[in-house]
Amino acid sequence: MKIVNIILLMLLVSLNVVAQDRLEMFKDYDLSKEVLSVTTVKVDPNMEDVYLAGLTKSWIKAVKIQKDLGHIKDWNIWASELPQSGDFNLVLTVTFESSKDLDPNKAKYDKFMKIWGEENQKISQETSAKYPEVRELTGEYRLRKIIFK
Repeated sequence: MKIVNIILLMLLVSLNVVAQDRLEMFKDYDLSKEVLSVTTVKVDPNMEDVYLAGLTKSWIKAVKIQKDLGHIKDWNIWASELPQSGDFNLVLTVTFESSKDLDPNKAKYDKFMKIWGEENQKISQETSAKYPEVRELTGEYRLRKIIFK
């Protein structure tokens, strides 16, 4: 009788494993409305501070305005603790409430440009023109969080 019980138990366990060998979106998990835009960057050795200084005059200034205007939810910069390993050592992220925030929107653009102004535009273009001297963009990604049920 013990052998029959063991075989039945093994059969039930194996059927459960086979039944769950793949998950279904919306049944087993959902995707977030929130979208994360990720840029991976390989900054040259000893140039991280130079690159970050440039970002304060361009990208950081722009995303701060966008966040204040409610165009984006958040932004971050992540640095590797192992800067010479792998394909990138710096990650720039921008979080959007939903993919709708990625659509072209003239009203949002005009509002941003009114604050950004021509002087910031000029400084940003001059600063970012020098970026290839200190870094290489290695990837661009759009991610959504997977929410398990």
